[in-house]
Formats: sequence, C-alpha cells, structure tokens
Amino acid sequence: MMNTLRHLSRRTPTTTPLTRRFATESTGGGGAMTLNFNLPQETLYASAPVKSVVVPGAMGEYEVTADHVPIVAELKAGMLTINFEGGESEKYFVAGGFSLTHEGSATDIVCPEAVKLDDLDSAIVQKNYEAAKAAVASAEAGSMESAEATIELEVNRAMGNALGLSLA
Repeated sequence: MMNTLRHLSRRTPTTTPLTRRFATESTGGGGAMTLNFNLPQETLYASAPVKSVVVPGAMGEYEVTADHVPIVAELKAGMLTINFEGGESEKYFVAGGFSLTHEGSATDIVCPEAVKLDDLDSAIVQKNYEAAKAAVASAEAGSMESAEATIELEVNRAMGNALGLSLA
C-alpha cells in the first residue's frame, strides 16, 4: 500500500505543473462570485451572486472574492460576513463548519448552525457566558461536564465578540 502511495505521489516530467499559486494573478475577469450557504435544515443562499465573503477560518479570518484560489477551510465559531455588490452586507454568527472555494469563483459554506447577527440578544449572550463560566469553574477537570462547559463558554465568548461585547 505504501509503495503505491509513494508511486502515485512522485512527480514525473509529464506531470503538468501547477501554474496558479497563492499569490499569483488570476486569469479571470473579476466581478461577482457565487455563494452557496447551507445549514442541515435549510439553504440560506443558492448560487447567489455576491462581492465577497469574510470567513472565520480556524487558522484565521480571511476574505474570499471573485477568482480566489481554491481553498478548503474549517470554520471556527465567529462572524461570517457576506458583502454584496451594492455595498450592503449581511452578518451571521456561525458555530463552525467548512468553507470550500472552487475554481470559477464559487464558494460553498456549510455550517451546523448560523444565526443572523441582528437576531442575537446581547443580554442573553452575556447571561449564557456567565453561566458557562460558572459551569467551567465547578466542573471536575477532565470530565465530560468540563468539556461541554468549555465549549459553551467559547461559543458564547465568540458570540459576544461578534456583538462587540467585552466578556472576560
């Protein structure tokens, strides 16, 4: 099996070299990109033309525009911003998920949950953050309760950050 993988991974002189790198110029004409934004229970956008999407990647926030190089990224809990050609934008809090940008200026966002930022109540986020903080403090280190409380704490902290709250 390993020999087969090594054989398949060897570059030969007949292998077509990749010509587009991370920081090279694109060959496309710019303009709008296509967004598909899906949750398990519904599709928020299907082939929607947008100017860009700001993605909360697990390795850092980045913006996808037309002719972006293909990339697959895990999303962390945070704010996803969809920018439209007219200057308007729509902001969502996402709990995680994946972003897949394909050649041809198409991006797929798949999340287990997403909520419009305008629909979040900062008082409830603050209250839930404090409750999660107390649950972390009272849980036995290394327990399932500790892990669940830590996740709840981090998600509420990310929601608070998206809303501009200072949670400590």
